[in-house]
Amino acid sequence: MPARRLGIGFVGSGFNARFHIQSLVGVRDADVIGVWSPNATRAGEAAALARALNVGDARPFASIAEMVADPAIDALWICGPNQARIENIEEMCDALSRGRLLGVACEKPLARNVAEANRVLSLVHSTDLNHAYLENQVYAPQVEHGRQTIWSRGARQTGRPYLARAAEEHGGPHMPWFWQGNLQGGGVLNDMMCHSALLVRHLLTGPGESIKPTHVTAHIASLKWSRPEYAAQLSKTMGVDYTRTPSEDFASMTVEFETPDGRRVLGEATTSWSYVGAGLRLSAELLGPEYSMSWNTLNSGLQLFFSRAVVGSTGEDMIEKQNAEIGLMPLVTNEAVAYGYEGENRHIVRAFLRGERPAYTFDDGLEVVKLLMTAYMSAEQGRTLPFPPPDLATYVPRVAQGTWRPQ
Repeated sequence: MPARRLGIGFVGSGFNARFHIQSLVGVRDADVIGVWSPNATRAGEAAALARALNVGDARPFASIAEMVADPAIDALWICGPNQARIENIEEMCDALSRGRLLGVACEKPLARNVAEANRVLSLVHSTDLNHAYLENQVYAPQVEHGRQTIWSRGARQTGRPYLARAAEEHGGPHMPWFWQGNLQGGGVLNDMMCHSALLVRHLLTGPGESIKPTHVTAHIASLKWSRPEYAAQLSKTMGVDYTRTPSEDFASMTVEFETPDGRRVLGEATTSWSYVGAGLRLSAELLGPEYSMSWNTLNSGLQLFFSRAVVGSTGEDMIEKQNAEIGLMPLVTNEAVAYGYEGENRHIVRAFLRGERPAYTFDDGLEVVKLLMTAYMSAEQGRTLPFPPPDLATYVPRVAQGTWRPQ
């Protein structure tokens, strides 16, 4: 084991960064040293959270460059909004002339489209930084253990799996920029299909091999939030006008993969901001000739019931994207562990300290962006497309351009 510890600086101080900070309670060889955010108050709050959790003597920094220059910071976790991705990476790379880092980890998606993802990748490849693509769901304990057991027992004896399914569903994101296609890069497909697209590939890929996507079929729709009563609600709570520039709140995608032995296997992914339930639901399945596995975060093993007499304020104290305060509710006791953040950060911290390539890098993030853009293209054209299709490098979805309208 490495004797030293990894000092981490966070770019961003919002919901996602706080999940990472909470997860570091279970990572023994890392410390949160700094947080930068364009909102100085939020940066101070995130740094205070790290100190309260005893995961580092964190303080807010005035800039990304200042964090790079601090010798106590060894790596940056890029957790800011999608529209700031290139700006944040450019500042980090420029600052390396006055500081040093071991690595950089970037949240999903790597960028809003293929052109931006190529720019991010070229910037990082121009340095000697180790890099990791932050995709928490592949590190969820049930996913890791289930996949390992399937491949070591079922697949080894009866043949490789042939179908993987993954879904992420909830009632809608926390911040206004997620709802704005021009800022976020799309709607729910760009926001959450990045999880599910990589997860189905991960489940279908055996140890030490790679599989190649060959065709993509996708559909997008605005099922809930473009309805007049919900568009009015969204305008009031988020300041976003879905009657003029809607984004999709539902997306489905099927990816055909070719395996090293020439077989065709399928990955099905579904994402939704129009799901109505207790809160965030992550789920996956893997099926093969004589076996299967399934995962659902709402099957948490702990349920609470509150009658009408129990009055609770609106919040997310029981589950992310919580939708109710009374009735029968699942409670996820440690979401940072259950959703894979702890396992993800433990793996990446150790890879950076040892100088090893993480399991998923910015190169994987680029392929995910290519899959997402192919999915948008497929949905717009209403047909299955070969992967990668022509003109992908310059393609921008109609949702991101503000010209898409639900049928």
